[in-house]
Amino acid sequence: MKLFLKTKDFSVSGEQFELYWDEDLEMLVTKPEPQNLAPYYESEDYISHTDSKSSFTDRLYQLFKAKNLKNKIQIIENQIDKPKNLLDLGAGTGDFLITAKNSGFKVTGVEPNDKARTLAGEKGIHLLSSMEDVSGQKFQAITLWHVLEHLPNLGEQIKKLVNLLDDDGVLIIAVPNFKSFDAKHYKSHWAAFDVPRHLWHFSKTAITKLFAPHQFEVIKIKPMWFDAFYVSMLSEKYKENKLYLVSAFFVGLWSNLLATFTKEHSSLIYILKNKK
Repeated sequence: MKLFLKTKDFSVSGEQFELYWDEDLEMLVTKPEPQNLAPYYESEDYISHTDSKSSFTDRLYQLFKAKNLKNKIQIIENQIDKPKNLLDLGAGTGDFLITAKNSGFKVTGVEPNDKARTLAGEKGIHLLSSMEDVSGQKFQAITLWHVLEHLPNLGEQIKKLVNLLDDDGVLIIAVPNFKSFDAKHYKSHWAAFDVPRHLWHFSKTAITKLFAPHQFEVIKIKPMWFDAFYVSMLSEKYKENKLYLVSAFFVGLWSNLLATFTKEHSSLIYILKNKK
């Protein structure tokens, strides 16, 4: 692999990291990979592990998260006959599972972060701490909303995922897309690189190739329109731009407009099924 880009952890440690290009899979790999990733998540700035509304950025995130929840459920319901059992990996503070449960799903969630699990528990959602705690079950739907890029030992994790899914089940994966316009525009300041928490940076080709050995195929790809604006806003803040809201709006808008032609949106939702 060859060096693609040097960047740093803007939100927690300030440490430098490098992204390497995996030519075979068409993806980027974060190096070095810390032996202990837990400290890199211990920050109020890591919004998916909190319900913080203390800053404008936090409030904006929570607002659009709420609006996106029903859309996520609709995506799943469009792929299966009726609401059944659902596994959500990287469940955060449990809001997606609450929405799924209210929509008729029997839900199971996994979240390794203690603080996030506690917040979910206060909402009545009990989360497991590891995929190892999920045993003897099969799920009609498995979701990873911006989670796959965080998982170490990627090959092993993918194998576990597909083994937990019913033969006619659906696997739904949302990840950032480093081939988007906003990624190319911000380069090392692109917030969705989010090193070292994001260990892998996927392209469409990478997702297809990673799951093909398991007889899974991508049957549909959907955009996450809001991500272009949110990621641009964080990226502008990392650049210390005082007019970050204005700049982020125009970069996010242009990224989405270009993506209507290139299909390379800031983040993409992949819907995969077993092709056996």
